[in-house]
Amino acid sequence: MKNFLLIGAAGYVAPRHMKAIKETGNNLLAALDPNDSVGILDSYFPDADFFTEFERFDRHVEKLRRSGVKIDYVSICSPNYLHDAHIRFALRIGANAICEKPMVLNPWNVDALAEIEKEYPGKIYNILQLRLHPSVIALKDKIQNGPVDKVYDIDLQYITSRGKWYHISWKGDESKSGGIATNIGIHFFDMLLWIFGDVVKSEVAEHSKTKAVGKLQLQRANVNWMLSVKSSDLPTEVSSQGIRTYRSLKIGEDEFEFSGGFEDLHTRNYEEMMSGEGFGIEDVMKSIDLVSKTRIN
Repeated sequence: MKNFLLIGAAGYVAPRHMKAIKETGNNLLAALDPNDSVGILDSYFPDADFFTEFERFDRHVEKLRRSGVKIDYVSICSPNYLHDAHIRFALRIGANAICEKPMVLNPWNVDALAEIEKEYPGKIYNILQLRLHPSVIALKDKIQNGPVDKVYDIDLQYITSRGKWYHISWKGDESKSGGIATNIGIHFFDMLLWIFGDVVKSEVAEHSKTKAVGKLQLQRANVNWMLSVKSSDLPTEVSSQGIRTYRSLKIGEDEFEFSGGFEDLHTRNYEEMMSGEGFGIEDVMKSIDLVSKTRIN
């Protein structure tokens, strides 16, 4: 049984990490979040210590460490701009870091973490659950086993409506979230790069707080993409049903369906990491470089 800490326990994605820690037979010793709406802990680890201040959390962890309790992993679900600081904290206490995507906001942050990782025994892992999705794996196999010179035409649209709260929160602040392409698009871009190869050319036609549009030329694909948090961008047939999220990935004339199958992917990620596999720094560099350039453009 491994010992875990969790940073960002009140966040949207944190329950998936709690579930993964539980389902892999491990223990959560302590959790941190400035927001104390963390009753979900009772469903998984009611005995975990909880802190709303990092300083007290840090002091508690140091007491554990000095008493001989080994911290094996720190799961990081904090706001994007804090990821690299919390990763460094994990390494300094001798643990491995498991970080939600995006690992960091800029490629130079990745470079800095790669250097720091060499100084400690722990490893930095990133959650890239789409790479473990059965439909995505099948698509990658199909492309790899298909004609080697074929270039695919892809249309990606992802609209996830957000209310006024979004723009007040850290997610609406580009300096903290990285902007829309980083915050809601990073997993799609990682998937496309993983399947269709490196970036040849990237053009961004629009990049605002609510919407980003661009074209992407990869080694094996030409991609038109659009990301939005505006409900007005939803197709009429979707919005008329009261549905607030729309995701479409077309490869040629064929719709690629991968709406389901997400329930256990965080647990799968955890299993991979604890078996010595998992996705490290080298796996995130290309997608972070790409999304950072959407902001520059």
